[in-house]
Amino acid sequence: MDSIQRTLLEQVAGLHEVPEGAYNLRINGQAGGRGTTANIDIVTKEDKPGIDIIIKPGTVKESVHIPVLLSQTGLKELVYNDFIIGENCDVTIIAGCGIHNAGDQASEHSGIHTFHIGKNSKVRYVEKHYGQGDGSGERIMNPSTVVDLAEDAYMEMDTVQIKGVDSTRRSTKAVLADGATLLIKEKLMTHGKQTAETCFEVELNGKGSSTNVISRSVARDDSKQVFLAKINGNNLCSGHSECDAIIMDRASVRAIPEITANHVDASLIHEAAIGKIAGEQLVKLMTLGLTEAEAEAQIVDGFLK
Repeated sequence: MDSIQRTLLEQVAGLHEVPEGAYNLRINGQAGGRGTTANIDIVTKEDKPGIDIIIKPGTVKESVHIPVLLSQTGLKELVYNDFIIGENCDVTIIAGCGIHNAGDQASEHSGIHTFHIGKNSKVRYVEKHYGQGDGSGERIMNPSTVVDLAEDAYMEMDTVQIKGVDSTRRSTKAVLADGATLLIKEKLMTHGKQTAETCFEVELNGKGSSTNVISRSVARDDSKQVFLAKINGNNLCSGHSECDAIIMDRASVRAIPEITANHVDASLIHEAAIGKIAGEQLVKLMTLGLTEAEAEAQIVDGFLK
């Protein structure tokens, strides 16, 4: 890896070098390295771009890193990654994509991640998106995630995008069986003329299943955001969606929470709030010696933590 690729790797995966254990590194559309363990295997798909990550039943306290790095302008790719996670597992999966574009052509990464999570398993999935480069070409990322949670399975998704992505469309669809739980936490910031659309759709099919979808975002300059959360309660279940957004400058934010109860014992709640930074917050910090810009930055950083 060169210095640009190393910077991208640090930003999206928190790594300074190739990790130990299970990992798959993709650089400019090509394999950049791979490691497996006794419990985690990674296999290249034969029919289309992408990989299968196979985690044996009973695997605990292990992690998988699957970062994607693009530093070549004009490169566009679509990959398919399937996660087959056995029963009684407890694992962490670190994904993410970093794009450096110093040219005048658009660079784009689209990924379709499908999770099959076995009974009683627990998965933490972290996905970070980051863009940089002083070229005029766009940095585009369109992730799609499909989740199938078996009985009493648990999944926590942390998705972060706070810099440098010109256009993104995120789609997440999940189906939950009896006793399954899905927690989604999104953090997003747009600026300039960037656009971001996120759509979460959760089917609470199982008895005692539950979900909590939480989005926090900041829209600056002339950027535009759309947040859509659909929760369908099809059994005795509980669901909650929450969108909190700070709007600044000439930005636009649209929140569309949607809940549908198809069962008498479905308990569903949605919340949405969009507003500017409160003037008293700025004044309070400025009385401590901060400039208005410094106070504003501190409030935004705290909101997105």
